[in-house]
Amino acid sequence: MGDKIDIRLARKNGTAIAAILTMRHQSSVVFKYGCSAARYHNVGAMPFLFWKLIQESKESGMEKIDFGRSDLGQDGLIVFKDRLGAKRRLLTYYRYTNSNGGKTAAPWESQGLRDFFCSLPDVLFSTAGRLLYKHMG
Repeated sequence: MGDKIDIRLARKNGTAIAAILTMRHQSSVVFKYGCSAARYHNVGAMPFLFWKLIQESKESGMEKIDFGRSDLGQDGLIVFKDRLGAKRRLLTYYRYTNSNGGKTAAPWESQGLRDFFCSLPDVLFSTAGRLLYKHMG
């Protein structure tokens, strides 16, 4: 993925206190993961990293920032993203059940498919990943 992934890191006195991982696709930036050290929350590292993300995205001509998924019970995170200008959209998830004692498993979790994808040459594996990722994420 090379230059399409960025990791932004905030430090205080040389100690990493927060980080976010973003990916670029066409004219959009997608926030994928973020983390921060709770004892440094008062420093405001996450708002700082998101502000830098917004500035850098605008400067580089990006048209959209996708702030990613939030569980419905994560009120603080949802309000944080709202304040950044995010637009809420409800996502609906579906689960497939198999005949294995009622355990749930997505179709791509089968051993046969796993073996198939593991046997693909790198170029085909990468292509399959690009095509299927948005449907399995």
